[in-house]
Amino acid sequence: MTTTRVLIADDQAIVRTGMAMILAAEDGIEVVAQAHDGLEAVEQVARHRPDVVLMDIRMPRLDGLEALRLLTRPGVVHVPRVVMVTTFDDDEYVHRALRGGAYGFLLKDAGPRLLAEAVRSAALGEALISPSVTVRLLQRFTEPARQPLRPPGGALSRREEDIVGLVARGHTNAEIATGLHISTGTVKTHLSNIQSKLDVRNRVEIAAWAWQSGLVR
Repeated sequence: MTTTRVLIADDQAIVRTGMAMILAAEDGIEVVAQAHDGLEAVEQVARHRPDVVLMDIRMPRLDGLEALRLLTRPGVVHVPRVVMVTTFDDDEYVHRALRGGAYGFLLKDAGPRLLAEAVRSAALGEALISPSVTVRLLQRFTEPARQPLRPPGGALSRREEDIVGLVARGHTNAEIATGLHISTGTVKTHLSNIQSKLDVRNRVEIAAWAWQSGLVR
């Protein structure tokens, strides 16, 4: 089993310790470093090269959104997949984080299972957002296009449209597979093809396209 290396950045030691304990109990996940603010997080990423960073938003010296910008800016040698974790259920933070290249957004009360799932999803290149904010976020920040949008890489098949609709409503790969009576591997193959056709980076951008195109209302 491949081990996913994780860095935890949060200004509260008790939060960092709690997350580290939760993830230590998970197979295939190793916490390799911790940081108490965004500046230290950037330094630790350069030193330890984690696969995934769990990043608080509000921190001293350098906040999580600015740290995210530095970690994902052009020319960076090692770009980890950043999952934003916060107590603040603020749509503007979510929007800025995802536009900045975050691979997920979790509230701190999401629970151990969702925390581990977010780490694994990010490691696989799949963005995960707390279900409580997914649809509301996309409805608020995605303005429907005046003219129907066409995928730049070719038309979606009927099955691909079904999957895009489910992604836009916050369904996981497992839920999509169950609902459509196909394997999770088939779902991943479809998602890869969809990303290519839509010219997007992850499932959050797939969902945004669905709302903007009018495929989902």
